[in-house]
Amino acid sequence: MSAALAIVMVFVGCCSNVVFLELLVKIDPGSGNLITFLQFLFIALEGFINTSKCGTVKPRIGLRDYTILVAMFFVSSVCNNYAFDFNIPMPLHMIFRAGSLIANMVMGIVILRKRYAFSKYLSVGMITAGIVICTIISGKEVKSTQVVETEEEEDPMTVFFWWAVGIALLTLALFVSARMGIYQEVLYKRYGKHPKEALFYTHLLPLPFFLILTTNIWDHIKIANASELYALPIVNIGVPIMWVYLLGNVLTQYLCISSVYVLTTECSSLTVTLVVTLRKFVSLLFSIVYFSNPFTIYHWIGTLLVFTGTIIFTEVIDKVRQALAPPKAAAAAVGDKKGN
Repeated sequence: MSAALAIVMVFVGCCSNVVFLELLVKIDPGSGNLITFLQFLFIALEGFINTSKCGTVKPRIGLRDYTILVAMFFVSSVCNNYAFDFNIPMPLHMIFRAGSLIANMVMGIVILRKRYAFSKYLSVGMITAGIVICTIISGKEVKSTQVVETEEEEDPMTVFFWWAVGIALLTLALFVSARMGIYQEVLYKRYGKHPKEALFYTHLLPLPFFLILTTNIWDHIKIANASELYALPIVNIGVPIMWVYLLGNVLTQYLCISSVYVLTTECSSLTVTLVVTLRKFVSLLFSIVYFSNPFTIYHWIGTLLVFTGTIIFTEVIDKVRQALAPPKAAAAAVGDKKGN
């Protein structure tokens, strides 16, 4: 029941979080650091009260290990959110982040000296091709995401340059996140799995890093304060609409990420990967339909390659076949493998 509830909450929390994120980005494309800061602050406060019991419960994993993990987590989060300020549309952002398997495989080969079956390389090749297609097509139709106060249009080359910077940020975030996953795997093997503790410390320790972003965060707080007023139901009090969206984003982000952490303790990594991938696909479709984001046939081809490659990588088809096979046939298959 916990696993089923966690899966439902992943879809509800993460998909609704994407909606609030896109609403925010459409008003203020550069609000990524403000969004990240508020998410981290809320989760850290909740963890301080419920997990750390106001600092009375000692962490099971060493703070030095958490600091290394947190540094990578912070860089990855900031790069992903900063990308919106560099002419990266939401659909491309989603598709690019779906390529995390590529980075994980590269890191596994380089750091852990892993070797994979042919199907793994095939799936990664499909995912890479899908991301390249979407990136190239998006690169041909790059538009500025900046809130331009003058009527003058930006130079196309300047817009393209900043788009390339955004792609570089997404690539950096992809590989930093993959390296973090490998390091997290090592920590779990050494200390055991402690999802609530990990969730708390990975959001508490990065808070001082936001001091270097104080000016940027304050500028976007002022933009949020100046946004259109929204009349709250019942009380009929006018509140800047961006703060309503920010509250929705923070709460749904907590629901999303806490559900993912619970899912890692209740299900296999295969199930977690599949759930997260399907969630990304649903979010992408919703973003395209609800927000009328431009999406060509080439984007669809790229998307299909990315998610088909992910399904192959996670060996979902083989798992379904094994689950549906008659008990005798499954036992015979196991016996044949042992005999060989």
